[in-house]
Amino acid sequence: MGEPAEQADGQPDAQRHILFGKYEMGRLLGKGTFAKVYYGKNLQTQESVAIKVISKDLIKKEGMMEQIKREISVMRLVRHPNVVELKEVMATRSKIFFFMEYARGGELFAKVLKGKLKEESARKYFQQLISAVEYCHSRGVSHRDLKPENLLLDENEDLKVSDFGLSALPEQLRNDGLLHTQCGTPAYVAPEVLRKKGYDGAKADTWSCGVILYVLLAGYLPFQGDNLMKMYRKVFKAEYECPPWLSTDAKRLISKLLVADPERRITIPAIMRTPWFQKNFKVPLAFSIDEKAVEEPKEQGDSKPRFYNAFEFISSMSSGFDLSNLFESKRKSGSIFTTKCPASTIFGKLEAVAKKLDFLVLSMKDYKLKLQGRSEGRKGKLSVTAEVLEVAPEVVMVEFSKCSGDTLEYRKFCEDDVRPALKDIVWCWQGENYPTQTGATS
Repeated sequence: MGEPAEQADGQPDAQRHILFGKYEMGRLLGKGTFAKVYYGKNLQTQESVAIKVISKDLIKKEGMMEQIKREISVMRLVRHPNVVELKEVMATRSKIFFFMEYARGGELFAKVLKGKLKEESARKYFQQLISAVEYCHSRGVSHRDLKPENLLLDENEDLKVSDFGLSALPEQLRNDGLLHTQCGTPAYVAPEVLRKKGYDGAKADTWSCGVILYVLLAGYLPFQGDNLMKMYRKVFKAEYECPPWLSTDAKRLISKLLVADPERRITIPAIMRTPWFQKNFKVPLAFSIDEKAVEEPKEQGDSKPRFYNAFEFISSMSSGFDLSNLFESKRKSGSIFTTKCPASTIFGKLEAVAKKLDFLVLSMKDYKLKLQGRSEGRKGKLSVTAEVLEVAPEVVMVEFSKCSGDTLEYRKFCEDDVRPALKDIVWCWQGENYPTQTGATS
């Protein structure tokens, strides 16, 4: 089934193809120019996964390392029921492994190849697509390669948007606020992208959604020609014809989506208000939140905080060792600090922060403090754990981690709320090579 799997040390396990002692790699599901995707299984949970294997040498040779980093960043940022979930990223000396949610139903494209879909089925997939795209756009992410081949189905026939390799983050915008990289698949690409004059990524995604809706309902592409240039001419003019079997409301929506001028094209929020879209629309449920009963804070016993290995400490605190921009890590920049203050002082400060921000203190045990916001965020209530770890005599490290809620809201919590509130006890934040407060060392 191709090259053997590698264990964490890079050595092949010829019998069962075990990766990192955690995943079993099975049959090849598909391959592209830079990656192969295999079926896999988490040996601890028995959960099926898709394993995307990328050659480091190949992507370095093609100058694609930034693209891979961007794909990892984007998939961490857009956790939504209709987006393929990135569970973990690991690497050996020669390969990068993406461990992703396995979409058992395959590509939506396979259904389209059999012909047009019934309007109810097309509507359901389109509703799920727009829900996912709206969420991505709210995170500042445009996909830029939406097409049926990148829309997968799970075992419940629910849609999952995949392949964020060409997606764009806000930092890619030029001074004019527009994107300038031409990418995507020609038949689904918006006219403004083809013109190479800069474009709004969200508006370009909306055009692609229009082409997808047309294909689902018609069974063929709206813009066709004997060659690429003839097809482009039709795209530039938004020149197409709707088949007679389309309902009036469906035709009306497509006519608002496939508009050559991006400024006149319907927006995602407006799509979601149309009667055709609204029919039987179900708002996707947010990821489940661990709602535990509120516990009173408990006194710490005579035990000491867990000792933190010196190499782990250096690796996590040093900006030179911080690989979180490339590989999945629990320790993200800005979420760890060192201090010479005792645990009681640290927890006292954190409880004061919780009170000020109207957060509940859910539990405090084993040198871990769990806080939860009272208000509903984009993905439920934000829940955060702070753990105190001993790294040397009279030096401790405090690590924050998100238990539930939205990633952007968590980052804002760390940057805007926690950092200023703790400035008088912090010695050094992760990634900074100097103490933030000289007073904190005394």
